[in-house]
Amino acid sequence: MIHELRTYTMVPGGVREYVRIYNECGRAHQVRLLGHLVAMMIPESGDLNQLVYHWAFDSLEDRARRRTALLADPDFAEFRKQVRGLLVQQESRLLTSAPEPAAAAHAGSGA
Repeated sequence: MIHELRTYTMVPGGVREYVRIYNECGRAHQVRLLGHLVAMMIPESGDLNQLVYHWAFDSLEDRARRRTALLADPDFAEFRKQVRGLLVQQESRLLTSAPEPAAAAHAGSGA
């Protein structure tokens, strides 16, 4: 499983307008093509002019295939045109889950 955190920094006061446009004409297309939107979050501290998306993908190949389809989608391209002036910066971080302790290690510990 691959997790992607995409952080968009907006012009001051731009988050509310971006979310409005996203919910009206971007969200359905993006979720249809990218799949599992774990969360869309707004910071409570730090840079408050940000919006953070958390996406989950089966693999890097799954992510690449889905992102290619999204960027080729004309409806999503129209959404991107509408919000382009609100964006200042974008950051994308790909993460994998940390290994969990083996069940056998716990079974022999007596705990």
